[in-house]
Amino acid sequence: HLALYIGGMGARNKNFYKDYAKRLGFEEAAVKVQDFYLEGKKAEAANEVPDALVDQCSLVGPAGHIKEQLSEWKAANERGHVGTMIVTLSKPEEGLLLAKELL
Repeated sequence: HLALYIGGMGARNKNFYKDYAKRLGFEEAAVKVQDFYLEGKKAEAANEVPDALVDQCSLVGPAGHIKEQLSEWKAANERGHVGTMIVTLSKPEEGLLLAKELL
């Protein structure tokens, strides 16, 4: 999904998600993702999305990793850096994990 947003949303020179990735310190990767995506090379674009960028924008992976990431997200929320969290679950256990950690 990040490759789609960084690479395919907006115009080459006006893309909120590409600009956001650049502000997070992933300028080179964001440019590569967009170049591949606009060339129709979606798999290559997805492969250019750094794991560290995924971790800064998403909660994915094993439960232990998500708990680790949530602690950083909670701290960011206390600083006013998290305004919205969109949750998509594939199993009820994922919702239980989030509930236990957030509530």
